Amino acid sequence: MRIALDLVQFLVLIATAPLLRGVVARVKARIQNRRGASVFRPYFDLWKLFRKEDLVPPTASLLFRLCPVILWAATVAAAAFIPVLRTSALLGNQGDIVLLVYLLALGRFFLMLGAMDGGSSFGGMGASREALVSTLAEAPLLLGLIAIAIVSHGASIATIVQWTAARAPFELSPAHAFACVALVLVTIAETGRIPVDNPTTHLELTMIHEAMVLEYSGPSLALIEWSSAIKLNLMLSLLVALFVPWGMAASDSIPALAIAAGVWVVKMAVLAVALAALESSMAKLRMYKVPEYLGMATAAAILAVVFTAYKR
Repeated sequence: MRIALDLVQFLVLIATAPLLRGVVARVKARIQNRRGASVFRPYFDLWKLFRKEDLVPPTASLLFRLCPVILWAATVAAAAFIPVLRTSALLGNQGDIVLLVYLLALGRFFLMLGAMDGGSSFGGMGASREALVSTLAEAPLLLGLIAIAIVSHGASIATIVQWTAARAPFELSPAHAFACVALVLVTIAETGRIPVDNPTTHLELTMIHEAMVLEYSGPSLALIEWSSAIKLNLMLSLLVALFVPWGMAASDSIPALAIAAGVWVVKMAVLAVALAALESSMAKLRMYKVPEYLGMATAAAILAVVFTAYKR
């Protein structure tokens, strides 16, 4: 029964990922006094791409086709570690915070390989920029997770969530505050959102993620876009699970799960609105400013680790 429930919440995380992107886009349109597309538009786009022909550059190798599949598989596997409705996850185990970080890194690595294998100058440019961002974001992401793992005395996400959910908000340590700041900054960078990247631009001087996928089409592009949506959903759900887990189901009863689902939807809606408001109120950073931005995330993560000594 518990495995079935964990599978359900895993599938919910995968299935609602395009909807989250649609909600963010719709809220941004409203803030900018535009009507905006339907919140279900990302689903229609994915369906359309899956039905199109998969074109491959003449200079590309088999790696070009395999990279989107590996990216999607790694992202989906990472999503299986995130508690959504319950304080457990489908693949939760000791040390999964490290596995989560490097599954995401594995997906980025193969996306960069695919971009360079396409032979496009834009692909190489986007891959080099993505390498810079991912290198600088990996350390604060891992340090932030390690800090709250030390405080909660557990190396799994499920253990951390259970420890936090059993306490009141005012009982959390300063390490949680600094780790939250670090992970919020890293989430924006990891998911390619403003101010680090602009997911809707095709200008040469500003592209990072979009530059790497210009050569892709059809089902391959659909897998990449779906992976990007899943990554945004899992990163926001990770923030919710780690820092505001209150409201998750304490039992396996249907009413408890229904309440947990409603609470999760409200939390994700708040984050979606906050993300849309942030992206509508500021411009993208110049590339040479991105290291400074991620430097702040690293500093916050280091302070989180330092403050674990006071908690212990």
